[in-house]
Amino acid sequence: MNSSFSVLDWSVFGAYFLVLTVTSVLLSRMQVKSTRDYFVGGNTVPMFAVAMSVLATSQSAATFLGGPEYSYGKDLTFLGFYFSAFLAVLFVAYVLIPKFYAIKAITVYELLEVRYGKRAKKQAGIMFLIGRLFASGARLYIGALAISMILFLDISASHVAISIAILMFGALAYAYFGGVKSIIFSDIIQAVTYIGAGIAVLVYLYVTINADFSTLVSALDADNKLRVIDWSLSGGFSVWALLGGWFLLNIAAYGLDQDMTQRALSCKDSKSAQKALMTSIYITIPVALLFLCIGLLLYLFYQHPELSHLSTDVVQKFEGEKITIFMYYILNEMPEGMRGLVTVGAVAAALSSSNSVLGAMASVTIEDLYKPWKQARAKVDEMHFVKAGRNAVLFFAVSLSLMAMLSYYWQRYTELPLLSFALGVMAFAYTGLLGVFGAAIFTKRGSGKLVPFSLLAGFMTVLLLQPYVLGAVLDFKLGFAWQILGGTIVAFGVMMLGKSNE
Repeated sequence: MNSSFSVLDWSVFGAYFLVLTVTSVLLSRMQVKSTRDYFVGGNTVPMFAVAMSVLATSQSAATFLGGPEYSYGKDLTFLGFYFSAFLAVLFVAYVLIPKFYAIKAITVYELLEVRYGKRAKKQAGIMFLIGRLFASGARLYIGALAISMILFLDISASHVAISIAILMFGALAYAYFGGVKSIIFSDIIQAVTYIGAGIAVLVYLYVTINADFSTLVSALDADNKLRVIDWSLSGGFSVWALLGGWFLLNIAAYGLDQDMTQRALSCKDSKSAQKALMTSIYITIPVALLFLCIGLLLYLFYQHPELSHLSTDVVQKFEGEKITIFMYYILNEMPEGMRGLVTVGAVAAALSSSNSVLGAMASVTIEDLYKPWKQARAKVDEMHFVKAGRNAVLFFAVSLSLMAMLSYYWQRYTELPLLSFALGVMAFAYTGLLGVFGAAIFTKRGSGKLVPFSLLAGFMTVLLLQPYVLGAVLDFKLGFAWQILGGTIVAFGVMMLGKSNE
């Protein structure tokens, strides 16, 4: 394993955080006079800035390291997930976005208030907050784990905690004062940083392998690594799974999850929001391909020693923890300077998902839960709710950090799959939201009384279908995309039990 950070690496790392510090100070000066300013930028954010922010929010440290891992171990069929996302974004842009703008929504769950009443909005908001706390806390842990490995060459509790603090302080620097507008402009910096780091690694790997392009393609083709489409019924990213569960999951991620949709709601009108979402997915697909190509080059580097002139056994372990091939490469092969750049890329990917979730969770807490409660009891001005929003940002920064540390201890000291559960919880929550929103938009059935039962039914269906629950008892394994489809059907079915709302 290479030695710890060099002076050059620390210089790159320091320069990045200097940029973060300067830009956070500048962006924090944005005037905020109302919760609409704080949570959706007063609907004045430029289209392209929103597009870049949606791109950055959709990525994380798990994506940064997980993309190369997939193509290293399998092929390019993971690209299908992003083509499924493209279809989902089309649906969100042209079906959901106009409805959100028609009611001048600050959160997506306000649409349910129009259809099923105030309780439905609150219940959907609570489902979002619970799911996001688990999922984003676990995401934060994965990002911190990667940073601790690279910075400190270990994953001790104290160093993971420091890494979590680095990410949270970086996220707070943008989210606390300036709100979503500050977050969106910071996301542009993060997106450029991790895409730049990815391109640098791709070029470095290509030069290191030292073989012409046609030789590399031939070697990959011979090993069936260039397959893009999977027509099988059992494949995780088969065409059928992409058009079923993954399509639904992407609709939920881009249109029913305040974390992502909050950015689209900050545009001046629905047409700008539609353009922003479509532009974001146009950029996301080549970015996904970039990291999959890194995985293919890592495959050639380690599995074809005749090309890389490297003869070593690859053991993807670090202090007993399984690590991705990209992390293994960073720890063992990365030269001075490059390691600093890649660390900055991982921080940027983690930061872009961390700062966005603080704004999203705060907006749902204040707009959907606290504001209606407070206004029913006292007359208060908008700045009261802006201050409450900032307090909520601080509260969720602490909550997510604690969840990240819980993930650390749970994964290291128990056999229970908390991390896979935590990462999947938001997807569990999506099924209920899909069922409720589907009923609200496409039917005249359903009622406010059925909303909590529908949300719970979708969640429990996916939980029961997990391999460590019913799968362990009945000895079956159902792909995640099919779990999402099943949970959505059940949740929608519960809503259909309600009388027609004429």
